[in-house]
Parts: sequence; C-alpha cells; structure tokens
Amino acid sequence: MTAQLAAADWRARERAHHERADALTAGHRARTARREPHPVEDFLFTYYSYSPSLLRRWHPGAGVELADAAGEPRAAWRWYAPGAAPGALVVDAAALRAEKAPMLAAIERILRLTAARPGQFGCFGLHEWAMVYRQAEHRHPVPLRLGQAATDEVVEGHELRCTHIDAFRFFTPDAVPRNRFAPTRETQPAFEQPGCLHAGMDVYKWAMKLGPLVPGELLLDAFELARDIRYLDMQASPYDLAAWSGAPVRIETPEGKAEYVRRQRGFAERSNALRARLLEAAFAPAATTAAG
Repeated sequence: MTAQLAAADWRARERAHHERADALTAGHRARTARREPHPVEDFLFTYYSYSPSLLRRWHPGAGVELADAAGEPRAAWRWYAPGAAPGALVVDAAALRAEKAPMLAAIERILRLTAARPGQFGCFGLHEWAMVYRQAEHRHPVPLRLGQAATDEVVEGHELRCTHIDAFRFFTPDAVPRNRFAPTRETQPAFEQPGCLHAGMDVYKWAMKLGPLVPGELLLDAFELARDIRYLDMQASPYDLAAWSGAPVRIETPEGKAEYVRRQRGFAERSNALRARLLEAAFAPAATTAAG
C-alpha cells in the first residue's frame, strides 16, 4: 500500500535532509577545496566512493507517493515514476528490483545473516596492525605510534581474528597466515558478524547501493555510524593520528582492550538496528510493490 506525503511535508523533510547532509560533509568539502587530507574522514569518501552530492540526495523510500512532485528535478531521476494522484511521483521499487535483482539479493543475504549471527569481540582492531606488520611502507603517510619493531611485537603477541574480507585483503603477506580465518569474497556472507567494525561501516555502503529504496534519514544515520566507527578504527590503529582522531585507544594494554570492546559492542547494537531498518525499507513486502 502506498502512503502519500503532502508537498509541504516532503519538502520540509528534503530541506532537513539537505541541512543535515551539508553539516556532515562541511569539513570534508572545505578540506577538499584546500587540498588538505584527513587520514580519518577521507576514507568515508574515497574507500566508499560516494560524493557529498549523493549523500545530499533525499529519497522518501519505497511505497511513498510525493504529491505535486512532477515538476521537480527528481522527476528526471532514475527509478521515479508517476504516482496514482495527478502530478505525484513515487519510487518504482518493482522496476528497480527487477533490474538489480542479483545485487539486491546479495545485499539482503548479507544483512540478514550478519544480523542473525552473534557478535565476536576478541579482535581488538588488530586488522590495522596486520596491515603494517613487517612492512617498510604503509598505507597512511603518518608514523607508527610505537614504531615498527614494537608494532610487530604487538601482532606477534596476539591471535589475529579478522572476519572481514575487505580488511583481510590488505594484510601484509607475513600477517595473512597468522589470521584464524581466511575470508574470501565468496564466503563473505558466512563470515560477516555484527561485532566487526568494517561490517558496521559497510551498512552505509549497503544503504547507498539500495538507492531510492532507502529513506534519506536512514541513509544519513548509516553514514553517521560509519563515521563514528571510523574514528574508533583509527584511534585503535598503530598510527599516530592524535592530531586527527584524538587520544589513541591503546589496544596493546588491558585498559585499551576494555575500552575497545565496550565501544565495539555499542556499534554492534547500532549497526544491527540499522540493518533491521534497511531490511524493512527495501525488502519488506510493502517496499517491493510497483509504482501506483
């Protein structure tokens, strides 16, 4: 069943979305204009290669008809179709799902399996340490907080337990055999679990890939989660990033491990709440009906 939003209501939501998105990306846009890097936040726009303009684009989600929208720029956007009322627009969820069926099925599977699996909280963010293990050149042009030798000793004093392929694939050759797991792209649905910081950040990727099926407010919630997780990811890393990310989370100490796990559990709860909302928005029966 299609809900209807009056023009004044959906335009108010769109304005609020624009203001929130602009505030979230203001620092990045200003730094980009100055050609000034930020080794923590740049990740949100480079690894996740979605521009601030895409983040700014508001959608009502599937099954919502926008009154008096036919004369708006969104009338030319892909996946919009005329609604039941004259001059209205609606996201054509059925057409989108028909064309993107394999991708959407893969996203739905990962979301459901990840949410259903218990979180694992014993990795302590050592994936970033494994990416510099016994390596002279590093991904980030900043010094290691403990130096190379002491960083290597931290890796050697722990068991690596990374379950995420997009972290594991950056491990140095010497670190790969130290990992308990050997995740691959094919086994990703079997390994993803809500305690993983990268799986939590990827909720933003899935929200963006689902496009207009996802309400704009949910997309920005997913972006904020990814941003918050990214800060912990770098605070717990071996890099000296205090100038950009604040005080380090010293996971080489018992106190640092405890702080990491406490925050990791909070992110697991937030990410699973967002997974549930994404599944409801994009894959619930009401979200898959044709336009009109």
